[in-house]
Amino acid sequence: MAITIAAMPAYNEAHAIADVIKGCKKYVDRVVVVDDGSTDNTVDIAESLGAYVVRHGTNKGYGAALRNCFETARKLDANAMVIIDSDGQHDPSEIPKLLEPLKNGFDLVIGSRFVNGNGENVPIYRKFGMKVLDVATYIAGGLNVTDSQSGFRAYGKKAIENINLNGTDMSAGSEILIQARDYKLKFTEVEIHCRYDLENCSSEHPFIHGPRVLFRILKDMEYRRPLYYFSVPGLIMASSGFLMGLKFLQDYYMGGSLRFGPTLLMVMLTIIGAFMIFTGIILHAISRMIFLNEHIRKQ
Repeated sequence: MAITIAAMPAYNEAHAIADVIKGCKKYVDRVVVVDDGSTDNTVDIAESLGAYVVRHGTNKGYGAALRNCFETARKLDANAMVIIDSDGQHDPSEIPKLLEPLKNGFDLVIGSRFVNGNGENVPIYRKFGMKVLDVATYIAGGLNVTDSQSGFRAYGKKAIENINLNGTDMSAGSEILIQARDYKLKFTEVEIHCRYDLENCSSEHPFIHGPRVLFRILKDMEYRRPLYYFSVPGLIMASSGFLMGLKFLQDYYMGGSLRFGPTLLMVMLTIIGAFMIFTGIILHAISRMIFLNEHIRKQ
């Protein structure tokens, strides 16, 4: 029988996980805890409250724990799954808001801290960093959403069956959105609230988390969007070299002389830019062939 589950990655969350599990149990059939190598009594608390616990012998990272959430959902034949943080930042009472759109045909529901003008309690430096990651995720091939890094989401059957994470770090949220676009998952956003006044929060520091996620997104872009990764910078470089060349010719005809340094820079910009443009075009063709072959094989 298909069930609805709430799944949460956990790492040393003994101080908060009991309240989160109790809150989730009011709205789902089963609670799944993926313990990512905790050294406290997180597992004991989760098991005592009747949660289905999956254990990692060592800390493998948020992405690895999230991957186990999807694997467990498939194992339990879950019809719907809510992913929620285990540190108490999310309010379990908002779970019904995320599950409701699934009944209306949506495959993915993102709990957004910014939709409908929400997000007043989010620190400004976090807002800026999140917006950068939102744009980068979209350019890399993901969905255009207001909160690409939200850890509070709901997934329908189609999403559960198709999403398979490769990364092990905090960039998993962006990777899911990229795969969601690949598989043409129908998505929507609902307003949620997130607490930032909690101690012992499990989230990475934003000044570490942000650049790390951005770097991973750029690596994904190299594979998925080579036209953006190579051809666009190449076009800028080649255009700059071409315009420099026109200026140098104009100066030469006006009686000036060609200087070695700027002329060499012009030639390098033009050649390297042209090389990057053609590299991007070739890699784009290859990546599309690989993606189409993978899509056909999975059908």
